[in-house]
Amino acid sequence: MAEDGKLTFTRPRDLAIVFAVSVLLSYLLVRWNYGRLPVLPRLVGVSAAVLGIGEAIAGSNIRARLRRGGRPVTRSSDTSSAVGRVGWWGDLRPLPPLVGARAVMVAKASSLAGASLTGAWAGFLGYVAPISGAVTAAGNDTASAAIGVIAAAIMVGGALWLEHSCIHPDDDRRGS
Repeated sequence: MAEDGKLTFTRPRDLAIVFAVSVLLSYLLVRWNYGRLPVLPRLVGVSAAVLGIGEAIAGSNIRARLRRGGRPVTRSSDTSSAVGRVGWWGDLRPLPPLVGARAVMVAKASSLAGASLTGAWAGFLGYVAPISGAVTAAGNDTASAAIGVIAAAIMVGGALWLEHSCIHPDDDRRGS
């Protein structure tokens, strides 16, 4: 939270710090314990991408509901402003304030968790990629770690989009 008690956007600096600490810790833990780790399934990190995609879809829905101004879309209403919204999202009901607050909370937590997960996969990748030519298991783990980095980055992107989507249009125009 900011000094004035107002909730602010997740800062890139915060995400970068979480990422850097996570990379370092992950690299050191993997370096000390790689021989004891089980074989990683190839698609082990994909669940993070699924979460990020879900958050992005939820963000788009919330954004559409806020942009609509809380007026329900009906077939008899102004069709020029409802084109594409009736079929895809259905009837856009007003967004309850608590739903928006919960969405922001989930988005902020997911972006930090995603930054940590991205760092953990990057630290793992940083260890296994250089030794992948000499160690067969490291070659297989390199692909799993690369998929994990990409999936976790998708999670961060989805969370940031969800957070951005919770801005009310009136607040966006005022620059607050």
